[in-house]
Amino acid sequence: MTQRPSPSISTRKQPKQARATELVTAILQAAAQVLASEGAQRFTTTRVAEKAGVSVGSLYQYFPNKAALLFRLQSDEWRQTTELLCGILEDVGTPPLERIRRLVHAFIRSECEEAAVRGALNDAAPLYRDAPEARDSRARSDRTVQLFMRETLPEAPDAVCIMAGDLIRTTLSSVGAEYSESPRTGAEVEAYSDALADMFCAYLRSLGHRG
Repeated sequence: MTQRPSPSISTRKQPKQARATELVTAILQAAAQVLASEGAQRFTTTRVAEKAGVSVGSLYQYFPNKAALLFRLQSDEWRQTTELLCGILEDVGTPPLERIRRLVHAFIRSECEEAAVRGALNDAAPLYRDAPEARDSRARSDRTVQLFMRETLPEAPDAVCIMAGDLIRTTLSSVGAEYSESPRTGAEVEAYSDALADMFCAYLRSLGHRG
């Protein structure tokens, strides 16, 4: 049976009318701005409501506490990252190494653009690290990466494909998080992404890619 987030991080209800959807959108936009400027420790529903220009009571209609707001922001980030990775790696009309390049550039650019919010969400991770949404995102990403590796390294043993996928994902995540800690220009991001993509492509060729 699929587990659900605990009540402390679940939304109270889903918006059904356009006006309610606009309200939730405004709250989430304000929440991201407050999180980026204040950090997870000073993030409060009162600050978010003030930023969004709504009453705290209106906010509580959809998000019972700050944990629920942070969880929604994190869930959206998981979904966006998973869609980014899967959308690029599942594009079978593009050669595998070109897909790796596209993924590296898109991921590093995204990390740098959203560094403040992602850093603050990492600080709040204990609130929702084991939520079903986290497991679902990891599972879908794992499947996509392994299918990509099997396509890229058709003659390699399964253990090699698994290792290669784990290494690339772990390296990309760790490097992206560290690199985005300092402000970067667009040219710096492009050059860094090119270098990282070169490393991954050379690694896959060393494992037997013949594209």
